[in-house]
Amino acid sequence: MLPQNKKLKQFARDLRNDATRQENHLWYDFLRSYSMQFNRQKIIANCIVDFYCAKARLVVELDGSQHYTEEGIASDEKRDKLLKSLGLEVIRFSNLEIDRNFKGVCETIHEAVQKRI
Repeated sequence: MLPQNKKLKQFARDLRNDATRQENHLWYDFLRSYSMQFNRQKIIANCIVDFYCAKARLVVELDGSQHYTEEGIASDEKRDKLLKSLGLEVIRFSNLEIDRNFKGVCETIHEAVQKRI
C-alpha cells in the first residue's frame, strides 16, 4: 500500500473535474478502457499524479507549459525521485505529444505496462 496524504483528497477530486483537454483525451480515448486499471489524479504520498496503474506500478504524467520552467523542472525532478523511491516508474509526455502523436503515446504506455508486469 502506498502512502497517501488524505488532506489532498478534495484537491484530487477537483483536478479530476477540471482536467485538461489532453488529460481527458488520454483518459476517455485510451486509459479508461485499457486492459489494466488506471486511476486518475491518484494521491501518492504528498503528490497527486495524473494517471496511475497499480498492477504495473506505473505513473503517467502529462506536462503542460508550466512544467518547462526552471521551477517546474525542479519540482518534477523532486516528485519523480520520491515516486521512484517508492518503486514506481514515471513516464512523462508533453501536452503537445498528446495532440500530435496520440497513437505513439498510447503505444509507449502499453509497452511500459507490459514491461512492468
